[in-house]
Amino acid sequence: MDDRLRFSRRIRFRLLAWLRRSRSGRIEFIRRFGYKEIIKATQGFRKVIYTNYHGSAYRAKFKGGEVALVKELTALDLGRERFDEEVQLLGRLRHRHLLTLRGFCIGRKRLLVFDNIENGSLKEHLNDPLKTPLNWKTRIQIAIGVAAALEYLLIFSSNDAHIYDVSVNSCNIMLDENFTPKISDIRVNRHPKNHPKATHDSCSEGSCADEECGNVIFQLGVLMLELITGQSSDRQGKDLIEWVQDSCIANSIDKMIDPDLGNNYSSRELQKVLAVARLCIKTRYEPPSFSITHVYRYLQKKIDVAT
Repeated sequence: MDDRLRFSRRIRFRLLAWLRRSRSGRIEFIRRFGYKEIIKATQGFRKVIYTNYHGSAYRAKFKGGEVALVKELTALDLGRERFDEEVQLLGRLRHRHLLTLRGFCIGRKRLLVFDNIENGSLKEHLNDPLKTPLNWKTRIQIAIGVAAALEYLLIFSSNDAHIYDVSVNSCNIMLDENFTPKISDIRVNRHPKNHPKATHDSCSEGSCADEECGNVIFQLGVLMLELITGQSSDRQGKDLIEWVQDSCIANSIDKMIDPDLGNNYSSRELQKVLAVARLCIKTRYEPPSFSITHVYRYLQKKIDVAT
């Protein structure tokens, strides 16, 4: 391996580790919301954005006009002590492409309140015909931004006794007023002893052999397919992967591109992003020989889009 490349990787990891220490301490203020205030903001928990086995996420509009995301935590073992720990650990995370924790609520439900989601979820903009279609540049910026956040999370986890689990798909990628992507589905793993701990070598520089890293890379690959095709996946990526493979058999990459884009995209960039997505989805069946950092660097280097 080239000495300069090895040196740059080492410096990058140290910088990220420094950022983790300097920017991921306790936040100055996490507000406690009243339960009635949450009910009113979510219109009685009727504005559901997504639901998974960890709980539901709701769109909330508060008195000052701020649009936020409220997450309900439904873990059976989530007592008061563990909920307080969840609030503290999630409150430490700081990244441009992660939703920032703003507050919590303890009432009939255990709830977390996250910051601005003015433009809703990525899925809404891919599926809702009433929404203005996302242009090609914005889609690429979303892919690069999510990859950057995943790199941060994996390195953060590798330096912390508490592992952060993350899920990535168009349902839980939120967009702020500038269409900046924000990962919203992050959880604190409650069994770190049984969790394959990510390491500096596996997650930031070399291969990413453990199951969690491979799963995150696979999810990123599916997300890139969603951005290319304009279709959201309803079966953990399986349906979308099958559809894309059928399109490839027909020898027409253009058949899989979102019709809403028209001809307003770069064929060169499309081919590069699609190649990365294909590599990522292969990790569903075999351990990857590359890491999230490799994906992030490649997209930054090969795609001429400012983030």
